[in-house]
Amino acid sequence: MTNLEVGVGPHPKPWPDDERLDPELLENGDRRNVIDKYRYWSNEAIKSDLNNSRVSLHVAIENWQHDFNIGTIVRAANAFNVENVHIIGKRHWNKRGAMVTDRYLNIKHHNSVQKFVDEMRLDSRTITAVDILPGAKPISECKLAEKTVLVFGGEGPGLSKEMQQSASQIVMIEQFGSTRSVNVGVAAGIAMYIWVQQNVLTHHI
Repeated sequence: MTNLEVGVGPHPKPWPDDERLDPELLENGDRRNVIDKYRYWSNEAIKSDLNNSRVSLHVAIENWQHDFNIGTIVRAANAFNVENVHIIGKRHWNKRGAMVTDRYLNIKHHNSVQKFVDEMRLDSRTITAVDILPGAKPISECKLAEKTVLVFGGEGPGLSKEMQQSASQIVMIEQFGSTRSVNVGVAAGIAMYIWVQQNVLTHHI
């Protein structure tokens, strides 16, 4: 099997006169997992450009146990170009699954659930917690507000009691198999896409 290299090699000279381009990438090639539009662009230039087209969705993750799934959620947040990602709890989080996509996102840290909730309320943002809990509404039956923050707990313990009590609503992803729940990283991707279906894709039909 041929092992094809990702990306592009060094850019032929003379180099384009564009301040968005990274001289090191032009010199050595760009092997990052980015779309063709962003080849040779610096990380800062990519983030700046994405800021011009972000959707209004926010995503929040409780980080009490250094959950490895946080990186997966962050990577999905980049795929949907969300406006902000909130990390609640421990400042340091497991970035391995993010595959460096955190460089292109606006990430905020909150020491406590209360500080996070206060900021969301100040922003008039609907706090929608996602977890399989008694009383949770099936997500397929819910209209997710345009100014929503989807909140996810850690793999295993799920959402903290304080977050459950602070949420405007709790929704669950319907399942039909034998296990109690899907991986939180998978759940986050599903929930984000449902929000996108309701608030972004419908505008283009």
